[in-house]
Amino acid sequence: MNAKKKQHMDMDRNVGFLLAKAYQRACVIFKEEFEAYDLTSQQFGLLGFLWQEDGITQAELSAKSQIDRTTMGGLIDRLEKEGLLVRRSHPEDRRAYRICLTERGKALQPELTPIAEAAQLKFTAKLDPQEVETLKSLLEKIRS
Repeated sequence: MNAKKKQHMDMDRNVGFLLAKAYQRACVIFKEEFEAYDLTSQQFGLLGFLWQEDGITQAELSAKSQIDRTTMGGLIDRLEKEGLLVRRSHPEDRRAYRICLTERGKALQPELTPIAEAAQLKFTAKLDPQEVETLKSLLEKIRS
């Protein structure tokens, strides 16, 4: 009998497992750093995209953030209830809404950006600057 040798996956070195654990750690760090603001990382991400380009449509925001439309609607609802953004009708497309920051939403940028940068530094503390750039490049390749 020719018994085949069973192959076992080394879970500690599995890319999916490592990415999942890194993501969990990033979420914990984010939550600790942003505890006083009652914002999730996804909500902060949407604010970040709007700080770059205020007034884009919900569909554009969904595409940029790679968040599906259903989830996006809930995130926008929550940020709207918090008074950080508003939906405005689109001048050229009656079916679309522009997502616009309120004054309160705009005012958070100088306050939250340094906190986000500190969280990223904490997350990448064991990497040198070149490794951080390599990691970003690799993650960009994987996600597309």
